Amino acid sequence: MILALLERPDGAATAAGNRIVYDLERGEAHFGAAAVAGPALVWELADSEPEGAALVAEVDVDPAGWLMRCDRIDFPPGGVAYRHTHPGPGIRRLLFGAIRIETEGGSTDYAAGGAWFERGPEPVYAVAAEGEPSAFVRVMLLPLDWEGKRTIRYVDPADEGKPKLQRPTVFFDRRLVA
Repeated sequence: MILALLERPDGAATAAGNRIVYDLERGEAHFGAAAVAGPALVWELADSEPEGAALVAEVDVDPAGWLMRCDRIDFPPGGVAYRHTHPGPGIRRLLFGAIRIETEGGSTDYAAGGAWFERGPEPVYAVAAEGEPSAFVRVMLLPLDWEGKRTIRYVDPADEGKPKLQRPTVFFDRRLVA
């Protein structure tokens, strides 16, 4: 299957299905059929790549046993997400600020509007820019047993006890539709 992120600066209207629409002006997320008049982001899980996608990733999921989570992570200036993993893949899109993502021996800096894919099991380290707050919105695909649960798992157990400055806002978990 393909997980895709589409940018819709003039609004979006979606049909029912495995889609999430994020209203950039209101900071609201919707699953399935939705209409947003202003700038929006749309994530789709489909059998083929949708036309005009900003980012696509091939994912191996069974709709019968997975869900889509939409959430937002806010970082204060210089905030850090210590090396961690998640139980499923997802696409993130930076709303504002800047962030450096280190994974699999590489490092990439993202500015507002930048998007990236994380597989889930590979460790990731994230550092927000020093001079400004940063936030990203993401859609992750998770096995059903993660519904309603925190997904971040720290690689170094000592990091679990360190202060966490990033603030998650979970919009929802929705089971995939066949």
